[in-house]
Amino acid sequence: MRRSSRHFALRQFSKRACQTGVPSPKLADELKTPIAMSDLIPAEELEAVLKKCPEWEIDGTSLTRTIEFEEFSDAIDFVNDLAEVSEEAQHYPDICIRDNRVTLALTSHALGGITELDVELAQRIENIVE
Repeated sequence: MRRSSRHFALRQFSKRACQTGVPSPKLADELKTPIAMSDLIPAEELEAVLKKCPEWEIDGTSLTRTIEFEEFSDAIDFVNDLAEVSEEAQHYPDICIRDNRVTLALTSHALGGITELDVELAQRIENIVE
């Protein structure tokens, strides 16, 4: 579904839910994310994850990395490239931009920790950074 039609569907979904308390089943189906959730990676396997993503650190329930760029505009260009990759994966990092540094945190919020989706996105991000 294109962004504008998804936005329209979301507005219709919200409007119907507010008016009746029950969203349309058809609209609910249209808004579902097409990716399947992964299982949480057990704590004892997280060290092996870092071997796949050596530039990343484990911070509680997230994979994190800070990337420093020459200039602020380079950091923004990176975030724009990251947005495209995230849209393709339909998995989105938490992003903090401070001057020429971008800090990323990857976690599967719905499951409360790190999944294979986070690891795969970290690896794809590495390809952008290189």
